[in-house]
Amino acid sequence: MTDMRTPLGKVRGLGSAKDGTSHFWRQRLTAVANVFLISFFVILVIALQGADYASFIEALQNPIISTLLLLVILVGCLHMKLGMQVIIEDYFHSEGLKLLLLMGNIFFASFIALASVVAVLKISFGG
Repeated sequence: MTDMRTPLGKVRGLGSAKDGTSHFWRQRLTAVANVFLISFFVILVIALQGADYASFIEALQNPIISTLLLLVILVGCLHMKLGMQVIIEDYFHSEGLKLLLLMGNIFFASFIALASVVAVLKISFGG
């Protein structure tokens, strides 16, 4: 079968989606970041186990802890969105359904990230 791509297209490595390997690398980068961020989150949960409400709030008002928690949320939601996008693109073949699912994936991941960020910021600023 003859390759219909131009020489420039072959060099760039862009497939039919015109996304190239950037999606692949973003997913891998967020996975590596999640190793460290989720480790922090697990240690935080273990450290706060059995703590009362006031201790929990005090811990989240620490700028370092709240910043790391925000990173856990944002990187985790981005990784979730990227992973679900791959699943939707690979296993749903109807273009209309695929478009609706991809839009739903973006809205869902954005809503979860926004709601979680607002909650952390509200706690960290004492609101």
